[in-house]
Amino acid sequence: MTALAPRQWWVVALAATLLFRFWFAAVAPVTADEAYFILWGRSPAFGYYDHPPMVGWMLAPLAALSDAPWLLRLPTVLVPALAALAVRAALRGWFGRDEDTASLAALAVVLVPMNVWNVLVTTDTPLLLFSVASLLVFARAADKNSNALFLVAGALLGLAFLSKYFAVLLGLAYLAWAWSMKTPRAFGLVLLGGLPFGLLNLYWNYQACWCNVMFNAINRHGDDGGWSLATPALYAASLAYLAAPLLWFAWRGRARLRAAWHKPGERALLLAWLLPLLVFAALSPVKRIGLHWLLSFIPALVLSVALALDRRQLVASTRVLAILAVLHALPIAVIAALPLDTWQGTRVYSRLLFPGRPAELLDAAAPDLPGRVLAADSYSSAALLAYHARRPVPVFGRGSSHARQSDIDTDWRSHAGQDLLVLRREAPQPQDYQPYFGSIEVKKLALGGGSYYAVLGRGFNYPAYRDEVLAQVRERYYRIPPPLPVGRCYFFERYFPR
Repeated sequence: MTALAPRQWWVVALAATLLFRFWFAAVAPVTADEAYFILWGRSPAFGYYDHPPMVGWMLAPLAALSDAPWLLRLPTVLVPALAALAVRAALRGWFGRDEDTASLAALAVVLVPMNVWNVLVTTDTPLLLFSVASLLVFARAADKNSNALFLVAGALLGLAFLSKYFAVLLGLAYLAWAWSMKTPRAFGLVLLGGLPFGLLNLYWNYQACWCNVMFNAINRHGDDGGWSLATPALYAASLAYLAAPLLWFAWRGRARLRAAWHKPGERALLLAWLLPLLVFAALSPVKRIGLHWLLSFIPALVLSVALALDRRQLVASTRVLAILAVLHALPIAVIAALPLDTWQGTRVYSRLLFPGRPAELLDAAAPDLPGRVLAADSYSSAALLAYHARRPVPVFGRGSSHARQSDIDTDWRSHAGQDLLVLRREAPQPQDYQPYFGSIEVKKLALGGGSYYAVLGRGFNYPAYRDEVLAQVRERYYRIPPPLPVGRCYFFERYFPR
């Protein structure tokens, strides 16, 4: 970084990463998770099965305009750049740092590996946006002891909470700051600012089987394997992947970080990344910590490092991150340019086949579709089919603990007596379908060099499906703890009225 000044490197990196991300967003096929969230954007609501509604609200105006992947991924492409710009502006305007320090910090944010290659639509996009905004306002409020800014930080935290429940960890950091500073008023104002958003989510859950709470607190953890030495190692590897140079220099400069503890705003920044990472570390022996779980806390780490360390260490950190960015961008560009059939004969080909050729699969099933309800055996197939076909595609069968929005969107009573066409990747077991139809027929559909299967079920036997499949779903996913008062529950009202 000797030929150009830090500000020039920042401008070059911002332009290069944005160009790369726009290109990748345009060429990468839509994934099942993305299709699932895009369907939320097509049907805006106050809540969805898995998460609060912000990602659906974010996508709604874009989904109304077009199905083009580059447009629907626009927030994911832009938010890391916006976060970096906010970090840079805060360091210059609020923390009084020089142009070089602010530019190097912004450079570090856009070069974090996941911010280089991730263009996929997820709930982490609005979480990152509102978490960074809330954190910066809170740190400013801490320095200025401003009641109004504490309130604004709370409102932004509420928007982050409506994006993903991990925002609670940032709220926990605010609570720790208020306790350590003996300023309970500050946290009270934050709580007041975020309260309307929390109450909205609480009321929606009260009227919807508590499905957000059930999924995030109970159902998704049912298959965890207990204590493991592998998951802490995986968590450490994830941290190293995202922020190794930053963490290394933070450790080497820990004396200066301790000095930063005595400044209210910098203490807030320290707690905003240190406390969540410690919580994840405590959970890692019993829970696999997702890479994307960490992303919204990295800008706080960058800010702490930028405020506490010298320019030379910032330059070294950004240099390592720049090398990693190039090492990611080059193979991604090569792989994206290869035709899908390149992977034929590999184990991943069957997984890539349908997302890469959805129109071909729908064309293969088209002759049997008239007069039949199109369904799928998994949320991933159902979401992709619904996205590309622009029609509801229910999930037939018990499904998994994840992505059960079909429970809300589908009323199986309305399909009684109808004929169904269920698409699935694997060959079906007759016992999974015969009890629920008058008769079934299985067709093998050619798809590229592989195949899909279509189960043609005639005369859907809703009572048998309710007594067997839906009863199992009720016992597995809708055992609401007695302390939770239930206002309404779509699942009980439709199938098992009390």
